[in-house]
Formats: sequence, structure tokens, C-alpha cells
Amino acid sequence: MFSRFGRPFGRGLLVAAGIFLAFSTAIGTPAAEPSHAIAMHGEPHYGPDFRNFAYVDPDAPKGGRLTLGVVGSFDSLNPFIVQGAPARGLRDYVFESLMTRSLDEPFTLYGLLAESVEVPDDRSSVTFRLRPEARFSDGNPVLPEHVIFSWELLMKKGRPNFRTYYSQVDKAEQLDERTVRFTFKGTPDREMPLIIGLMPILSFDHYLLDDFERSGNIQPVGSGPYVVEQVKYGESITFRRDPNYWGRDLAVNRGRFNFDEIKYEYYRNDSTLFEAFKKGLVDVLAEDNPARWATEYAFPAARSGDVIREEFESGVPRGMSALVFNTRRPIFADKRVREALLTLFDGAWIDKSLYHGLYQRTQSYYPGSDLSAHGRPASARERELLAPWADRIAPEIMEGTYQVPGSDGSGRDRAALRRAIQLLEAAGYALDGGVMTDKATGKPLAFEILVGTPDQERLALAYVNFLKRAGIAVSVRQVDSAQFERRRQTFDFDMMPYFWFSSLSPGNEQKFYWGSEAAQTEGTRNYMGASDPAIDAMIEAMLEARDRAEFVDAARALDRILMSGTYVVPLFHLPKQWVARRARIGHPDRVSLYGYDLDSWWDRDAGERSD
Repeated sequence: MFSRFGRPFGRGLLVAAGIFLAFSTAIGTPAAEPSHAIAMHGEPHYGPDFRNFAYVDPDAPKGGRLTLGVVGSFDSLNPFIVQGAPARGLRDYVFESLMTRSLDEPFTLYGLLAESVEVPDDRSSVTFRLRPEARFSDGNPVLPEHVIFSWELLMKKGRPNFRTYYSQVDKAEQLDERTVRFTFKGTPDREMPLIIGLMPILSFDHYLLDDFERSGNIQPVGSGPYVVEQVKYGESITFRRDPNYWGRDLAVNRGRFNFDEIKYEYYRNDSTLFEAFKKGLVDVLAEDNPARWATEYAFPAARSGDVIREEFESGVPRGMSALVFNTRRPIFADKRVREALLTLFDGAWIDKSLYHGLYQRTQSYYPGSDLSAHGRPASARERELLAPWADRIAPEIMEGTYQVPGSDGSGRDRAALRRAIQLLEAAGYALDGGVMTDKATGKPLAFEILVGTPDQERLALAYVNFLKRAGIAVSVRQVDSAQFERRRQTFDFDMMPYFWFSSLSPGNEQKFYWGSEAAQTEGTRNYMGASDPAIDAMIEAMLEARDRAEFVDAARALDRILMSGTYVVPLFHLPKQWVARRARIGHPDRVSLYGYDLDSWWDRDAGERSD
């Protein structure tokens, strides 16, 4: 084997490259029988002989093209490092993992590069057996050495989430020509076998340990269904379906990856993207703007039926969309200040005035799912988990009666203003000549809201008007997408809008979102700077849960702790998934538990039928 620099870099030199390999057939912990799948809780829905997922059309036509739009820019072809802004689609279409998700289940993985997985009951290790036919797009086989190389590389040089997760591996062993085992450190984390199963597998012929962090402009090579065909940095990236893709006929892929070409076009802002869609330059648009959904789809293509609007049901949590307090800033260190600013946000007025009343106010970090604590009293198990920190949780949050502070929808709610001023006075502020002032320092209460789009700016400016009534001086600064991303990644903001996605099986990524260690690590998503042992303990309880009921209790307990912390001003979420598409783009009749799945859609004008 040879690297892209012409240097040999094969099996014999892996140890010299810093990759630990231990060839062994000894089994330290009794393992279960090999299985085609692994579930976080319970048993896999699909048996070993399943032919395709139920939410795809196994006979979907192959061919045609799909053009998607993205707001922003990119300058990197490596989605696994902190440096640069990676192009969209690389992780989805070029790089593969040992296993892949079923979207019909909260968190179950089925074999992809690996034909089988086995774990002991305590999940202290995981063993994968690779498929003999698995190949990278350059024709080289995917070997256990590549798996161990990828783990070592991403643990040392990858994004912070990779470093956090993969550092929990104590030992990686190649057992034979096709089998690799990972043994975990300390008390077993039950999600770790699945996290390793989703680890992207990279080729050591293409990526080297010593220059991985500088590999953003290198043409990527993976084992996935597509290869990168054309790149215009900052403008577009085009993926071409690999006719020699090794995994085309696998059950997990049947009916998926149907387009011959997938192209991402980049636009400066949301408005230009929408105009491109109207002109036919973009084929599918996921809509999250209620005002536009309600009033701006009367353009010619929509009237003629060439554009179709649809609403899809989804069983996943809607996620948390919010204005985030950066509690690293002294101005937001006092929870009473944050509560006052939350109280001043007139959600009813904003939803009615800006969003045609189509949004729902978010009341939980897992809204719309059984993981949400909103409207549910804490169970006996939740109370047991929260007992050491019960004094931090408001009684109404514990009893499930809490509501995010409301208003009369007038935009000038005097009762809300009085409550906010009382909270600020308790925190050491007072009105002085109409200016909210810190009594100890004489400094006015002032901060900046960082935004990246005109829609975010419009929301922020509306909020500023509410804050002015309490004598709070707030400025809004809109920056371009690249600067917004840099400032966000380095926690260089006072307040900003952000959306945290949530799945039906939140796990280790919750450390990345809210964990104490993540609060001090740039590049994580703990933007609010939460550092609380109660949060850490609830995340651990989620990870240790053995069945779904235990898991749900732990997730609701975490939800109560997060809501009690007042780390954000919760915004809104959509009641359904809104999507507009060109009529020539087709999709299966059935949607998954996670809603629509673009990877199962197709071009109606394509003629080739799936094998």
C-alpha cells in the first residue's frame, strides 16, 4: 500500500505510525453471539433476514439529480476536524461507519461495513466482523487496520466530540483478518458500542496522522455510495453516485441513495436561497419560516403544481431553539438576571406578529416526545435521581406544572415588566434615570445579541424593544456566516440564537451539549457554559439505563435540571416538518419515525429501476 505521497504505509508500518495493534484471539469477557444489529434499549425491530427498511421504496428508480441549497459557505473537505468550515454532505455520502441507523427506532444500528457485532452483557467491549466485500472508492479493501487507524486518528486529531468519545476506549485489537475489538475503560458506558459503530472509517492510504489537521483541501476518499465530483469552494459541491459502490445491494441501502448526482449550492442568506428555489435552481427546501410558509408560496411554479408543499409527522423531539445566555459573561452569572430577561420576552406577541401564529412555544429541551418533563410530574425514580439537588429545582418544574413565562401578547405587558424589575432589583440592580444600573458598580445593564441572518436580526430587534422598557441597553450585531461560526465556536458572544437537535435516544452527545467539561472546551455545543454536577449526573444516569423506562426517567430528570437553570430564552418549534419540492422529486408513501428521509427520495424522470 502507498500513501498519496508515494510512501509505503501498510500493515507493517502501522505501529511505527503510532497506531496500536494487538493481534489476539483471547477473549477477556464472555461475549454474546454475533448479531446483525444492536439496540440501545430492547431488541432490534428488523430481523437478520430483512430485505429493506419499511420507510423506503425498494424499487425506487435510480438516476437523475438532486440539488439542495445551503446558507453559508465552506472552505474544507474534511468534516472531522475543527479547522475550517466543512462542505455539506461529506459525512452522509462519502464516508461510512461500521453500522448505520434505522430511522424506525429510537437508536438501533444495523451492520454496514461490519456484517456482525457482538457485545457482552455489561457492554464493556464490542467486536465487529467486517464484510469481505467492503471497499474504499479507490478499490482498496476496508480492513481492521483501517478501523483502528480511524479510532486513533480521530481520538488525537478529530473534533472535540470524537476526542471525548473515543478516549473512553482502553484497547483496540485486531483478532483476525476481518475482526476488530474495542475494550472500554472503567465503568461501562452502554452507549459506547453504538458510538464506535457509528465511527467514520478512514483510509490510511489517504489520511496520515501527522497532517490530518491540515487536510481540509485534500480530495476525500471514503467507502460510501458517492464520490466528490466537483468542488467550487464557498459556492458548491457535487457528489456523483459511485457505480462500483460495494454496498449497493445491502438491505440497509436498498431503496436509498437513488440520485446519480447530488449537488449542494451555497447562498449568502435565507432569502437568496428561497429565490433560487422559486426559480428552479434548488429541488427541495425544508421550510422553517412560518411567515414565508403562510404567505410566499403563491409563485408561478407553486400555482402550476411544479412545486408541492407537504407537512410530515415526526416522532422525534423538536429540539431546543433558543436565545442562549453565555453564562461565562459576568452579566449573566446571576440566575435572577437571566430569569428577568426571560420574563421580558413576549413570546405570544412575537409568534403572532412575526410568525402568523403558526409556531408552538418550546417548554422543554425534548418537546413533543415522551422524554419531555413538561406537563408531567416527576416519577419516584426521577425524584430519587434528583434528590441531591432537589433544592435547585422549582416546585412547579418538579410537579410538571411549569410554563415558560407568558404574556398578554400586547408587547407591553406591565405585569411581566414588574416581575422582571423585581428580579433585577433582587440581583442588585436599580433603575437610575430610566437606565437599569448595577448598584455596586454603577454600570448599566447592557449586552450584545449576535446574529447571522436577517430573520435572526428581526427577532432580536423585537426582543430589544421589550428589554428597553426595563431600562436595559441591548445592541444587535449581524455578522456573516463565517464570522458567526468562529465566534460561536470560541464562545465569543453575550447572547445568540441557537438550535440543539435532539433524537429519541439522546446519549453521549449530551455531554458535548451541556457537560461541565464541554463548558471549557472550544468547539463544543455547550454554548451557555453550563457547569453543574447535577447535569453531569443526569447524563450519566441516561447512559447507564438498561431499559427504556429507566432511560426516560433519566432524560426527564435532565430536562428538569436544564429548565431550572434558565440558561436560555426558549423560542418556538414547528408543529410538523414543512418541506417544499419540485414535482419531479418523488418519495415513499410512508415516513419513518424520524420523519422524511431524503436519502430514500428519487427523481421521477429517472428510468433505471433499483435492482
